[in-house]
Parts: sequence; C-alpha cells; structure tokens
Amino acid sequence: MAIKIMIMSDLSSINKHSLSRWRRYGWYVFWLLLALLGGFLGAWQWERAETKQAATASRENAPALINPRTAPAEGAELTLNGEYMPEHTFFLDNRILDGRLGVAVLTPLKDKFGHYWLIQRGFVETGTTRTPPRVATPEQAVTLTGEWQPANEDGLLFGPNVEGRRLQNISLAPWQDAVPDFRYQGWVHAQTGDGVFATWWQANVMPASRHLAYAFQWWGLALVALITMWVGRRYFQPNRKLHRGNNNDSR
Repeated sequence: MAIKIMIMSDLSSINKHSLSRWRRYGWYVFWLLLALLGGFLGAWQWERAETKQAATASRENAPALINPRTAPAEGAELTLNGEYMPEHTFFLDNRILDGRLGVAVLTPLKDKFGHYWLIQRGFVETGTTRTPPRVATPEQAVTLTGEWQPANEDGLLFGPNVEGRRLQNISLAPWQDAVPDFRYQGWVHAQTGDGVFATWWQANVMPASRHLAYAFQWWGLALVALITMWVGRRYFQPNRKLHRGNNNDSR
C-alpha cells in the first residue's frame, strides 16, 4: 500500500512538473512573439516614415508644367489648355466642405494636343438629395491650373463604385468606354481656371513624424514584453524547488 502511494505521489509530482514546464515554455513563447511583433511593426513604421519623407520632398520639389508631354510627378502643378467634355461628367459622391454635403465634379478635358485628362473641378453643394446636380460647363476653350495626383487604389469601397452618375471613389474606369485612353493614369485637382468650383481636395499625406512616433511606440511595446518575460520567470521557480523537495522526500 505504501509503495502504491509512493508511486501515485511520484506520478502526481511528474505531472505537475510537466504542466509547470509547459506553462513556462508558453510564458516565454508568448512574450517573445509579442516582442518580435513589436519589433517588426516598429521597423515597418520606420520604413513608412522614410517613404513619406521622400514623397514629401518630391511633392515640394515637383515642377510647374504647361500642357506636359511627359508623365508629371506627383504633386506637380499643371496648367492645361483645352475643351471640357461635359456630356461625360460624373460626380464624386459624399464630399464635405465647411460642413456642407455635396459632390466633386469630374469632367474629362481634351487638351490642344488631342490628349485626354480627367479634371476634378471642385465642390458643388447638393445636400441630401440624390438628384444629379446641374453644373455649368464652359463650351469654349478653357485654361485651368491644378495639382496632379497619380491613380491609386487606396480608398475603401463598400459595394459598387458607380451608382448612376455618382462615384464612391475617383477612378478612370467609368470613362473607359466613352473616352479614348487618358494621357496618363491619374487626374488633375483643379484649383483655378474656367469651369472650376470651390476647392475642397487636399493631399492626404500623414507626416513622417507620426510614423516615427508609431515606430517608437511599437519598439517600446517590444521592450516592455521582454522585461515582463524576464521579471515574470521568477514565478516559475517555486514549482521547480517544490519538485526537487518532493524527490528528496521520496528517497
């Protein structure tokens, strides 16, 4: 009977030791993974900060061009001469300017060299009505100036992009069957000129300093994880001592 009790005691001690060991492994794995995640995300934010710094410098140094014949750099100031194509106007839905709800007017323009450009002509207030607004478009040749933005797919989209004459996100796709190929993949956000309405668009560029702050936050999290792992390991020591004590008693 005593032998049976000793065997059961040893088995119980072994099971407890095995459970404690796996808990200790789990403790280290969890905090190490958290530290690695923080380090990786910090490095990613640091890389994004460098990219934003380069993009900001490029925008600040972008040239002013008149009827360009080569692809403009992002942020370049373009001056175009040509004629609007009002029959192919669409509206960028759900724009806000000074607390007013409206749309941005999107009209293709054919420049004097026969090249096509998509012009974002500015904001028109509509309120909550879904009826397409009536906008005046010059029929004669026009001159306008605006900022060039290359096409991108950054905007969130829920459902179809095209609803009647309204777009949820700006894109060249709605004109692919009505307008010959656009000169370049992108659009001009008009600021001044004929047929231009209120300016609402601003480049959505997060400053590099914010990405750097995020990077240090993630690295701080990684450091805290490592410190917690190191300090917390002491809570597993009593179990190991208790196990050694049980082994001595059994002898």
